[in-house]
Amino acid sequence: MAARPDITAWCPPVEGIAEVFHAHFTDHVYPMHTHDAWTLLLVDEGMVRYDLDHHEHGVLTHTVTLLPPHVPHNGGAATPEGFRKRVLYLDVPQVDERLIGRAVVRPVLHDPALRSRIDSLHRALAGPGDELEAASRLALVSERLEQHLRDRLDPVPYVHDSRVAHRLRDLLDEKYVEGITLREAAARLHAHHAHLVRAFSREFGMAPHQYVTGRRVDLARRLLLRGVPASAVASSAGFYDQSHLTRHFKRVVGTGPGHYARTRGA
Repeated sequence: MAARPDITAWCPPVEGIAEVFHAHFTDHVYPMHTHDAWTLLLVDEGMVRYDLDHHEHGVLTHTVTLLPPHVPHNGGAATPEGFRKRVLYLDVPQVDERLIGRAVVRPVLHDPALRSRIDSLHRALAGPGDELEAASRLALVSERLEQHLRDRLDPVPYVHDSRVAHRLRDLLDEKYVEGITLREAAARLHAHHAHLVRAFSREFGMAPHQYVTGRRVDLARRLLLRGVPASAVASSAGFYDQSHLTRHFKRVVGTGPGHYARTRGA
């Protein structure tokens, strides 16, 4: 009898990502099939073998695999212990469709920095509330994937764009409670979303999502010190829920919002 797989799947509210899929398989074998999205695969344990366009490939734990849309492939464990994987299904526009042929020829990418970026993206997608962080990380991941497929792995040329960085900061200051997506910001500022992330990070020493989180935590601190109940502070300061507030508040302040509120007037 086949072992029941350990699977988690969800559709995050992040433009460009159709689905997130985490799974631990021991004896499942994928038949030949296709996806209408780019399949961005990390294997965390074990090894996977698959056929893509009549060529056999293997996926190891230190590599990144990008399977192109509409191209048949299969897959299964290469060891008796099975494999654990994390997959992002990216909407086709995330990577230039003209590069599908190159992805067929070379789907396995040896790039530790890219793998680390994808890992961070998965972590940002783990819970609701961090969509700006996820979108920022996705922009840089997509950019790096295209560089691989175009055989241009030189660093993106540094263009000092202080003006657009400050315009983005003004926009984030205006919208930090209700929030704004990276795509919306890019449309309003007439700039590519990946360029916005790089320009802001170089100008201010932090990513846009870190700046927004800091602004929200500052507001939460003020509300707590005014006696607003911690249960009401999360939505008032722009956090998804109290758990989201607590996670970021502890990381920034060093203690939870409840304890912080109890120190008032001590």
